[in-house]
Amino acid sequence: MFSFLTSPSVLAAFRPTLGTARAGPSPVFNGGAVRFRAQLAPRKVKFIKRHKGVIPIPIGGSTKGTTLAFGEWGIRIKGPGVRLTAKQLTTAEEVIKRKIKVVKGAKIYLRVFPDIPVCIKGNETRMGKGKGTFEFWATRVPTGRVIFEIGGPPIREELAREALRQASNRLPTKMEFINRSALPRLGNLLITPDMPMLPGTTAVVRQPPPPILEEQPGLGASS
Repeated sequence: MFSFLTSPSVLAAFRPTLGTARAGPSPVFNGGAVRFRAQLAPRKVKFIKRHKGVIPIPIGGSTKGTTLAFGEWGIRIKGPGVRLTAKQLTTAEEVIKRKIKVVKGAKIYLRVFPDIPVCIKGNETRMGKGKGTFEFWATRVPTGRVIFEIGGPPIREELAREALRQASNRLPTKMEFINRSALPRLGNLLITPDMPMLPGTTAVVRQPPPPILEEQPGLGASS
């Protein structure tokens, strides 16, 4: 006959072990169970909730990201900086694909990526009780930043302009059409070649303001 072991130590060996919970940052979030997962989204983030933040303002003099780097035609922000969502970028990209699919081998380059999680609380919700739940991905883009580029085989300017115009209509700010010869932009200022630049960088040298000439007595307009 078989004998059953009923010792407490033996029974404890077959019980599932429970790990002790430790307080600390949440584990890496891979976005596997969020809504709109088919849209643009980062593969992994350490924290799913972040501060709202503000639109960056290019006050340091750098013109990086304001000219074309991969394609022959593109669009960049001409109006004020804006927060673009993953859905807006995906919609604009689909419009460009549908328009330039007649050109075999045409490529689309997305120069920005939505990697900032946006959390929203319900309407008429009382204050407190933590931050809202995750809603969508977004990115903050300043004035002058290139959003889309198209390249690959030679594309006619009329076709590229029409495709990027339709994509601009899907974005919530004013855009401008640029090519390889477009000047870099620093906010609302176009940087001309005669402006002094720091050697080895894309930053513009700040010039001191011109002196204010005081009006001398006796040289003013006669009454």
